[in-house]
Amino acid sequence: AQGVRAAIFDVDGVLTDGGLRYGPDGETLKVFNVLDGHGLKLLRQGGIEPLVVTGRDAPSTRRRVADLGLVHAVFGAADKLAAAQGLIDSLGIGWDRLAVMGDDWPDLPLLQRARFACAPAQAHAEVRAIADHVTALRGGEGAARECCDLLLVAAGRYASLLQGSLVTLDASGTTQG
Repeated sequence: AQGVRAAIFDVDGVLTDGGLRYGPDGETLKVFNVLDGHGLKLLRQGGIEPLVVTGRDAPSTRRRVADLGLVHAVFGAADKLAAAQGLIDSLGIGWDRLAVMGDDWPDLPLLQRARFACAPAQAHAEVRAIADHVTALRGGEGAARECCDLLLVAAGRYASLLQGSLVTLDASGTTQG
């Protein structure tokens, strides 16, 4: 995973549990995990650009992407490979600098080309078989955060980001500095 400069995440089954819930007006409701969201923010702070490529387009997904401040996303991608290629071309990077996290067959072409392929625990067997890493956690339950942490460790940025989150306390528990 060393040398990764950007990471593509699928949404349904990766950033969510893959379940589709419908509101009273027929809108799609999805549950996102805050651990995953913070992991995506940490990636950017660590110099790895988080990207989203999803086959579905839902207002709830667009809202979550906007709330996280992600600027590179493709929604409703019928051809995920073409969508991903467009994103990485716009960033001026190649597949050799890309990580991908996906869970099902439409993600396979991306996972096959990526420098680092990651799958959540419940991903389809064909996806798990080609993944460089299968997370201990399921999609929507912290799997993306696990992937983000791995990428940050490989980039040598995890420890400094963690240190920046800590406060120094004196013996009485008072914050120092």
